[in-house]
Amino acid sequence: MIQVTNLHKSFGKVQALNGVTFTAPDSQITGLLGPNGAGKTTTLRVLYTLLQPDQGQAMVDGHDSRRDTLAVQSAIGALPDQRGIYPRLTSRENIRYFGRLHGLGGSALEARINHLIDLLDMQDIADRRSNGFSTGQALKVAIARALVHDPHNVLLDEPTNGLDVMSTRAMRQFVLRLRDEGKCVLFSSHIMQEVSALCDQIVVIAQGQVVASGSADHLRQTTGQANLEDAFIAAIGSEEGLVR
Repeated sequence: MIQVTNLHKSFGKVQALNGVTFTAPDSQITGLLGPNGAGKTTTLRVLYTLLQPDQGQAMVDGHDSRRDTLAVQSAIGALPDQRGIYPRLTSRENIRYFGRLHGLGGSALEARINHLIDLLDMQDIADRRSNGFSTGQALKVAIARALVHDPHNVLLDEPTNGLDVMSTRAMRQFVLRLRDEGKCVLFSSHIMQEVSALCDQIVVIAQGQVVASGSADHLRQTTGQANLEDAFIAAIGSEEGLVR
């Protein structure tokens, strides 16, 4: 479970987070929804332990992201906005490298790698160098790398960005499988259809603050809107930032 309480973060004069608070339970997909620059990625980077908040607390399975950095890193699998796979390594070597960083090795690591290759249907690229991979192929490697240590909490920053229709469909099915395995999935997206179809609860962030939260049905009911896009606009009070 992920618990974020009163997170504040500034970059110079820019207030990226201004009191963000929410909980992402186990066995659920929690969606972070907001316009560009709302604070979604900054929130995730605090949870990744890449950034330290100026104020507030981010807890992962009871571990504080500031004080228990290694414990948090072990408890999460992160797919950041920048995939960053190593082009000179094969898919298998990319996954193995990160497995070893998490203290895995030997036959147990190789079995885990083979399981992820099968799970993500990567057999055709498993032993190819990553240089020149398509967006979808690189994404599979990045996901396998993030999950190699079988983390209980999975953080995904716009995982379908740049994918074709079939790859997007496969990614959505995979996210649902993670939830069904009992994992806590925190999912950032700006695609309304995707959020509505996947997320058990939605946290709407605007200008560094949580302005609404609940299921898609709840957000539609509380804003009096018939669809999630209109409910989102009503919640943030503006259409600014919707067009990328």
